[in-house]
Amino acid sequence: MKVLLALVAMLSGCTSVCPGAWSELPPLPDKEGFAGSFAGVSDGVLLVAGGANFPDKKPWEGGTKAWYGTIFALEKPDGEWKPAGRLPRALGYGVSVTYRGGVVCVGGSDGTRHYADVFRLEWKAGRVVTTELPPLPQPVANACGALLGDRLYIIGGLSQPDATQTLKTAYQIDLAEAKPSWREMEGWPGSGRMLAVAAGFDGALWVMGGVDLGVGAGGGVQRRYLNDAFRFRPGEGWRRIADLPYPVAATPSPAAVDRLGLFVLGGDDGSQVGAAPGRHRGFNRSVLRYDAGADRWSRCGEMPVAQVTTPCVDWQGSWVVPGGEIRPGVRSPRVWRLTPVGRE
Repeated sequence: MKVLLALVAMLSGCTSVCPGAWSELPPLPDKEGFAGSFAGVSDGVLLVAGGANFPDKKPWEGGTKAWYGTIFALEKPDGEWKPAGRLPRALGYGVSVTYRGGVVCVGGSDGTRHYADVFRLEWKAGRVVTTELPPLPQPVANACGALLGDRLYIIGGLSQPDATQTLKTAYQIDLAEAKPSWREMEGWPGSGRMLAVAAGFDGALWVMGGVDLGVGAGGGVQRRYLNDAFRFRPGEGWRRIADLPYPVAATPSPAAVDRLGLFVLGGDDGSQVGAAPGRHRGFNRSVLRYDAGADRWSRCGEMPVAQVTTPCVDWQGSWVVPGGEIRPGVRSPRVWRLTPVGRE
């Protein structure tokens, strides 16, 4: 199956080094699946926590979004997902990264508000233990973030559910400090954004795409899909890099990185905004590779199914995309993994 998927990717118009082969892990134990989950690895165990879905009716049928706090654990690729605890509250749409044997979760939202909470999930004796960390200076959801060494960066997002402007704030924290604290840093030279993708790669932080908000012709808030991209290198500051070939939002984040480069896995390109529910074709499945040396993007195969508003996790030699949204209002419990070339 892996060989077949890799061949399909090659025949689908790969214009640079293809990242690897796609396969599936056991699906999450929820028939609807979740968007906006936290995910990472602790003591070798894959953890997926929280998120939201529409359990009864879809939004166009009058359904109400529900948030969840269950933590699921997968101890091995051919194992079964098991409930392993609960988040401090039902929560989703935050940032999560794996750091020193735990999963650091930042911000997020529920049905009423956004949060500044930060906490760490650790797998211990078959259960997940939660430890509080210093909160963000302000509530943030729909941000992006990534690790660069011991430093965790949080970029953009929204401060509250009814916000009409995206944030242009950037925060960093050194998780290795005895008493870590958040510090605001200089912002990137582009517009504010939410649902961007971030990565720690090649000694720098990378921030790409996302969505900005603006006032439309009728006075309502409209989304503007972005294809600009930026690099932050400590000691040098921000620099704009080559634009993405098309807008990318809500793609699995932090982005996949490997010796071959930085990979953006699908995403919402904004081309179907306003499409009727039954006519939405799903999100963009293209995989993009960024060559830092040449400052160039190229297409590199496709995802089997584009799942957005979900993390990307490096686990047991593969990049894992656990669940997510496959069309507006529609989630999926499927868990995909991409095994890079040379890791099989």
